[in-house]
Amino acid sequence: MSEQHTEQKPEQKKLIFSGIQPTGTFTLGNYIGAIRNWKPLQEEYRCIYCVVDEHAITVKIDPAKLRQKTLEAYAQLLACGIDLEKSLLFIQSHVPTHAQLSWVLNCSAQFGELSRMTQFKDKSQKHPEDINAGLFDYPVLMAADILVYNADLVPVGADQMQHLELARTIARRFNSRYGELFTVPEGYVSPLGAKVMSLQDPTKKMSKSDENPNAVILILDDKDTIIRKCKRAVTDSGSEIKFQEGKDGINNLLTIYSAVTGKSIQDAEKEFDGQGYGTFKLAVGEAVADHLAPVREEYAKLIADKAYLKECYTRCGAEALRYSQRILNKVYRKIGFVASEIR
Repeated sequence: MSEQHTEQKPEQKKLIFSGIQPTGTFTLGNYIGAIRNWKPLQEEYRCIYCVVDEHAITVKIDPAKLRQKTLEAYAQLLACGIDLEKSLLFIQSHVPTHAQLSWVLNCSAQFGELSRMTQFKDKSQKHPEDINAGLFDYPVLMAADILVYNADLVPVGADQMQHLELARTIARRFNSRYGELFTVPEGYVSPLGAKVMSLQDPTKKMSKSDENPNAVILILDDKDTIIRKCKRAVTDSGSEIKFQEGKDGINNLLTIYSAVTGKSIQDAEKEFDGQGYGTFKLAVGEAVADHLAPVREEYAKLIADKAYLKECYTRCGAEALRYSQRILNKVYRKIGFVASEIR
């Protein structure tokens, strides 16, 4: 890091922060592109993960569904391999320092910067009846999520790079005004990540908001459902199973097969040389289903044990609060707030 900072990280490991919204069952794209990579990160970094339920209310959502989806997201992350002996995994709204820091950072963020955020423009078009202040301002809360832990690295996809850059800008601006405090975070791109596209329109990213259920594999889909969706995947009119320009459907299926089997694209091409699309699609479906089977089984156990989940998110939330409170206290001193003895 070129920027100086004062906060020491536990065990002197670099600290990674990542959050995910509780918007339903994770897709195969979420899993391959990001979530499954959180598990190996635990071996090299100090990892802090959370379910960002405060971000979820920038669009209208039924309160009962939000509670349900938050618990489901928490259980899915545990099922995907997050080890609470090595990482923290908590619920964002349980740690008030995120929202407290967000207000302070609002005063170091410029209106023009927020108005240029691409996702704000996109979501405003999708929800023209509810363009609320939270929708406009949530990149600052995202910055607070990161900076309240002085995270060194943030796993980030292309669609979030603009928000990470804003967090970096806000951190630098605060440090310039009040003295060095915040680490300026860097983006982390996993070498294991892969971009998974829609099974029905392989020119578009796989998304849980897709209206066509056959376009999306969910990590909790059963084996028969996964195989059926793969069999219906859109391909071109040819028959050669080879990764090449203009064959978006086959390229996507090869990418998926490679990701869940650990085989290279080249090895996959050799394996199915001379075989038809039907055989290949069936093999992809079976490989995906087999790979996700342990996740589905572990999730079923976890979601049935609400007491255990509560124990986990309460313990992790308390630890996250202790850590982040120290940083927030330094922020408050820097900006001139009178110290509080209220506990």
